[in-house]
Amino acid sequence: MSTNVISELQRLEEQESTGILETADGEFHLDRGVVVAAGCQRTVGLERLLAKAGVATAEQWQRGEPNSIADRARLELLARLAVFDAAFFLLAGTSDPKFRSTSPHWLAPVCRVRPRALVREYRRRAGTPPGPWRADLVTAAPVIPAKSLCRAPVQLTGDRAAIMAAADAKRSVADIARDLGRTTYGCLVTVRELTTAGLIEPPRTRGRHARPDSLPAGLPAPLPRRARGESAAHLSRRYTVDEEAAVTRRYAPRSDAAPTPRWAPVSSDLLIRLRAALEELA
Repeated sequence: MSTNVISELQRLEEQESTGILETADGEFHLDRGVVVAAGCQRTVGLERLLAKAGVATAEQWQRGEPNSIADRARLELLARLAVFDAAFFLLAGTSDPKFRSTSPHWLAPVCRVRPRALVREYRRRAGTPPGPWRADLVTAAPVIPAKSLCRAPVQLTGDRAAIMAAADAKRSVADIARDLGRTTYGCLVTVRELTTAGLIEPPRTRGRHARPDSLPAGLPAPLPRRARGESAAHLSRRYTVDEEAAVTRRYAPRSDAAPTPRWAPVSSDLLIRLRAALEELA
């Protein structure tokens, strides 16, 4: 968490400043110390959210006038969602923010969020165990459907089904969120749930299968290597009975281990029908 961004937001709130607080990959728009808009390179812009929800057209967005959008309630809701979505990623940055005074953003009459509320919600979200899908992977790892599915039934809600249909082993969480017109954090939470259910592969990152340089404490030493010209009898004398017993205990199969679940291959026809059904509902 970047204390620089948080402390600067708190200072601007106390001073009731109006302007733009710029970070490495986004910005906060403030009006008298209150956040009225926010954007981040890793999240979906409000323009896309409004267009996908059918609230405003690109032409209405370009006007920059709240009165030109008929559904004021949904505009306010989506504007607040966009602010909280961007804040989750911006507050985790490490760069020093820069503030410059400007005139108020045109969304100031519609969306107003106290910085303290953003920080509180960010800490709640950041405190949730992420599993293998950390927040910094939303643009760094593709969402890959599992090659085999567990036979245990999994309920697919509308959000889960949409993300499963969009997962093509190429697009990242942020890409899918942009294509679906949804918040990046919301899609990240759903991807985490699908990964836990075994429908999505864990993210593939560099060094994932790298071997450690040393074994953790308490584990037996690795098997000794046979030197050139060394006889098997001499090698066996170097390898003590205690070491052999320790390795045997370490790698022997457990009698009380849970049985390995049976897996079934993914049906490509099922995924095709699922995608077609979602396209009809769109």
